[in-house]
Amino acid sequence: MSILSGYRVLDFGRYIAGPYCAALLGDLGAEVIRIEKVDGSEDRFTAPICDAGTGSGFLQLNRNKLGFTLNPRKPQGQEILKRLVKTADVVVANLPPDTLKSMGLDYESLKMIKNDIILTTTTAFGSKGPYSKRVGFDGVAQAMSGNMHLTGYADEPMKNYVPYVDFTTASLNALGTLAAVLHRTQTGEGQHVQGCLLASALTVIGGTLIEQSALQINRIATGNRGQTAAPADVYKTKDGWVLVQCVGNPLYKRWAKLMGEEVWLSDPSFSSDQLRGDNAELISKRMDEWTRERTTSEAIAELEASRIPCGEVLTPDQALQNEQVRAMKFCNDLAYPDVEDPVPVPRMPIEFSSIQNHIRSRAPTLGEHTERILKSLGYTPEQVDDLKSLRVV
Repeated sequence: MSILSGYRVLDFGRYIAGPYCAALLGDLGAEVIRIEKVDGSEDRFTAPICDAGTGSGFLQLNRNKLGFTLNPRKPQGQEILKRLVKTADVVVANLPPDTLKSMGLDYESLKMIKNDIILTTTTAFGSKGPYSKRVGFDGVAQAMSGNMHLTGYADEPMKNYVPYVDFTTASLNALGTLAAVLHRTQTGEGQHVQGCLLASALTVIGGTLIEQSALQINRIATGNRGQTAAPADVYKTKDGWVLVQCVGNPLYKRWAKLMGEEVWLSDPSFSSDQLRGDNAELISKRMDEWTRERTTSEAIAELEASRIPCGEVLTPDQALQNEQVRAMKFCNDLAYPDVEDPVPVPRMPIEFSSIQNHIRSRAPTLGEHTERILKSLGYTPEQVDDLKSLRVV
């Protein structure tokens, strides 16, 4: 069964936080209508992979959605918006509050159309406070959370390549939306669910913030080398790199046994995770000597035999070809117009024993389902043509 079958979601999201939230709801069975500008929204064209300009991220974030174009700032567009909202259960829109209001997508305006509507929005810094009107992206939240200061090296703050704050926010927004759906089922009341990039970033780094407040430790970046346990680093092999991560005494003892040297267990400098973190440079030096004598596959085999968490450092191409990735079908190959070969779209990364959460359809082309949706709202073919000529849709 699909737990959100019969629910309709209007996705006014842009870039990642909004669209991925809606994609997760679509994975769980909701009918999601992706609503874009008449000429296509900005995020459709980020990192293009075909002549039409459609971007790689767009194909991931908009699976299981219908494609609809609309200009809600025109009077006819407002009428279409109202008809759509009356049929919907959830509206997702990660747009600035003043933009939401100008488009008639703020919570109070939506409630006047459908009293039990659920609105899920995202801001960069939160709905109150001195930064409430500022805009921002994932990288801004990474920078302001303390993560960039601790990523990279002491003399060069570094942003994560992947936008983890956006995906964290989207996932939490999907959780919040499901909670709002349950709340409405129990009470009949709608809800405004509000996510925040900076709050998500602070959540991910929360333990480090608590440590800083309690101990005033003032950590600085140390590259890939961990600071609260060891060995926890990336190590060179004869033909590549491996990541090894030991946390806790049982794992460390297995590592020391693998090294075959008593000092690692007898020296009090290495008697706890934090002491090993404080002396991680020494442990990493020894581990690096060990891995450089082996190929990646040899190192992985011996580490795995000792039940030590490890993994080879893969390129994106190697990740796609990895035997575990393929065995679990973490990515689904989907054909898309104008793209020569099917593209690997990561599925919802959760396994259920009976709930369906599969990818049912590729991302829509621009306005692919506009006519169909307008007709379902009561517009005649002639009216649809007029709306197109006026660039309302």
